Amino acid sequence: MTLSRWDPFREMMSLREAMDRLFEESFVRPTAWLSRSEYAGLPVEMYETEKEVVVKAPLPGFKPDEVDIELQNGVLSIRAEHKEEREEKGATYHLREFRAGRFYRQVTLPTEVNADKAEATFEDGILILRFPKAAKAQARKIKVKGK
Repeated sequence: MTLSRWDPFREMMSLREAMDRLFEESFVRPTAWLSRSEYAGLPVEMYETEKEVVVKAPLPGFKPDEVDIELQNGVLSIRAEHKEEREEKGATYHLREFRAGRFYRQVTLPTEVNADKAEATFEDGILILRFPKAAKAQARKIKVKGK
């Protein structure tokens, strides 16, 4: 084990690093501003199997009619809007952490899919989208014949 001298200033962000981060968030990745204001980021998981592409997104408390899903040119868009819950009259809130507002996410699917046979379900607060792969995108095994 090696010992190193503790430097309290090592952990502090330099002015240059702060300016770089501000520049990157505002011009290079402008969607970062959207996630702080009108739209909140929506985390997703995406994986593919031999026959389908599966996308999962947590949407606890949402109703199916509050979610809008669109697939265009291989880009999947998920939009959800959750209205503010009404306050209980005469109640004093100590915490209000339920998020309300608009949620939005776009991801590019890794392969061509058959959108006509897609399925969307809610399971334990998770939106699960299943896209069967297009016939030409599925892997095919080729047998080798001997002479």
